[in-house]
Amino acid sequence: MKLVYTEEAITDLKRLREFIALHNPIAAKKVAKELVEKITLLPDFPHIGLPVKQAPLPNSIRDMIFGSYIVRYSIHPNTIIVLRLWHGLENER
Repeated sequence: MKLVYTEEAITDLKRLREFIALHNPIAAKKVAKELVEKITLLPDFPHIGLPVKQAPLPNSIRDMIFGSYIVRYSIHPNTIIVLRLWHGLENER
């Protein structure tokens, strides 16, 4: 299964890393690396996240929670698309 990031997801990851780096540059690299490592598990475990009940197709759009971070992704026959990433204290993306 292929893993694809939307432009918004890439921007979100950069934004999160830059925000953390303002306070702790070492932690910023670590958090970004760990998030990407968890995301790379999605093609092997696509149903690891929770269905997004308000989505038109709840079983195909899911949220994976990793620590304080949420990764929203969609499941397609041969592809996982990472849609957005955000910190749990932020408004939902």
